[in-house]
Amino acid sequence: MRRFGWIAAAAALVAAVAVPRQAEADTMDPALARLVTDESCRAPGGNGGLYYNPQSGYSRCGTDDLAFAKLIGEWGFALAPTAMHPARTTGYGGFDLAFEGAFTNISSGAQYWELGTQGKQDPNNKLFSTRNTGPDNFLQVFSMKTRYGFAPLSLPLGILGVELGTKIGFMANSNIGILGADVRIALLEGFRTGIPAIFPDIAVGGSVTTLTGNPEFQLTVAAADAQLSKPIPIAGSVVLTPYVGYSFLRIFGDSGLIDLTPNTDALNYCGYRGGNSPATPDPSRPSRDGQPVCATGTSADFNNTVVFDPVRMTRHRIDAGLQFRFQMVRIGAHFVTDVIDPEEANQDEASFAPTPDPNDDAAATVNKFQGLPRQYTLAFDVGLVL
Repeated sequence: MRRFGWIAAAAALVAAVAVPRQAEADTMDPALARLVTDESCRAPGGNGGLYYNPQSGYSRCGTDDLAFAKLIGEWGFALAPTAMHPARTTGYGGFDLAFEGAFTNISSGAQYWELGTQGKQDPNNKLFSTRNTGPDNFLQVFSMKTRYGFAPLSLPLGILGVELGTKIGFMANSNIGILGADVRIALLEGFRTGIPAIFPDIAVGGSVTTLTGNPEFQLTVAAADAQLSKPIPIAGSVVLTPYVGYSFLRIFGDSGLIDLTPNTDALNYCGYRGGNSPATPDPSRPSRDGQPVCATGTSADFNNTVVFDPVRMTRHRIDAGLQFRFQMVRIGAHFVTDVIDPEEANQDEASFAPTPDPNDDAAATVNKFQGLPRQYTLAFDVGLVL
């Protein structure tokens, strides 16, 4: 019962911190409405120019899908599971509770971070600027993680350890919450004596992480990893465990409905009477196509509610870490980085988009992740082994 009391108390604490705050935005919250390819669709000045510009006629703002893809790629790396654990499981009935802080570098000076995140509020009028002039250099993710060992599976050559893990957390300076789960299988975990005991522990696993509290985009990261580790006992009560590993990430990013001119109410600007139907017909259009019927203006601003192209991205990472355990208490440090440049790892058809340069051939394409640098994460955790 005491174990479950620990779990309930820790879960309540993290949930209280991780529940998104809807009343106000933070500096690293997404601001996807700024990612446009044609600024002429918006009135200059005036609260960031996020008003519809009548002089543009029916031209659309257009979505900057290349910038969105790079944002999702870097967010996805930061929100992916760190795989911060040795290969050996907690054992049958074993439970591990840990608190982790992970710090991931981003291209904070890139335009897509300056335009794609909120930035600071003006303390006088409470309005946000037109761009984030100081994005964080590192995305900071804080989470609570649990690991629980299940009954092992006996094999002719040893024991197969099985472990289930969960994760709940949040990204600092944002309303983004994080949920995750993973399963891990430790191969031949039963070797403790004799010649086989000199070999390292080996484990393979899979995980899924998703975010919550953010209406502008959905992001899910699926991962598969393999770990090697070797515990080194010291003086009977201390165990040092170095480990190395590899992880394969598949990032799935999709935008929500984004209004690229959020300060103009398309319904009021149009004088909306209803859809072009027998009940509210548009005399200028013979077919009843359901398009907006306007009484006083035009329906042009309806064209500026959009979704960005979906992002599907692969990343290959290597990691290394060291865990120190004294009786029930453990602390750890962990480093993970790309082993292949993001552009090289993504050469499938979905990774290419039409070139943004209007002078290029209409059929010309560019890799969405061109110029995206390798990232790294430095993580620390402290936990209890029960």
